[in-house]
Amino acid sequence: NNYLAHILVVDDDKGIRSLVKKYLNENQYLVNTASSAEDAFEKIKIIKFDLIILDIMMPGKSGLEFIKENKKDLDTPVILLTAKGQAYERVEGLETGADDYLSKPFEPKELLLRLHAILRRVPTDLDQATGPKLITLGQIRYDMQRKELWKADEQIRLTATESALMGILAQSAGKPIRREDLMSELGRDHSQGQDRAIDVQITRLRRKIEPDSKQPRYLQTVRGEGYMLNPD
Repeated sequence: NNYLAHILVVDDDKGIRSLVKKYLNENQYLVNTASSAEDAFEKIKIIKFDLIILDIMMPGKSGLEFIKENKKDLDTPVILLTAKGQAYERVEGLETGADDYLSKPFEPKELLLRLHAILRRVPTDLDQATGPKLITLGQIRYDMQRKELWKADEQIRLTATESALMGILAQSAGKPIRREDLMSELGRDHSQGQDRAIDVQITRLRRKIEPDSKQPRYLQTVRGEGYMLNPD
């Protein structure tokens, strides 16, 4: 039973549920399915999933409502499935706390790539480093070994994508990173939509680390160069 991860697939379309389940099973993932947000809620109470694949448009509660209602207790990464032309919902989804999205119809292989990118937490040389490696951003501390963000003695929750982004920026603190490189590191393609997705993630991260996210001091945009983490 050497499964890579335990996934919950939530979609009211039985065809999509069984297709995704079959494909992920073939690729060593353990999969449960749910046909509605209500059904998914019952499942997450009992099982701790590694990742949730969630349809936005469902009868009853929508995928976005599901994320909003469970936000406090849900530290599980979420990939949203959206119908074509739901651009504003995708952005709203990312802002609500989803980690990524895929437009239907999608290639199962593309879903697998996104899954890998989110679940892959590359062990870096830092993991073998001795002692804590802390970055200070005003009142915020970032522990590079544990990938944790703290304000005084309170931990600030990061989604899986925010955590990956913070890790990449922290490792190159003081040096700008191009958006293309950030997208590659996060396993994204370089489409227009993914460009926008990176900007949304940066904005969300700023809200968590900046005293004033409108005038970023620590997570700076370097014109023509990309983004840079600039610690104290």
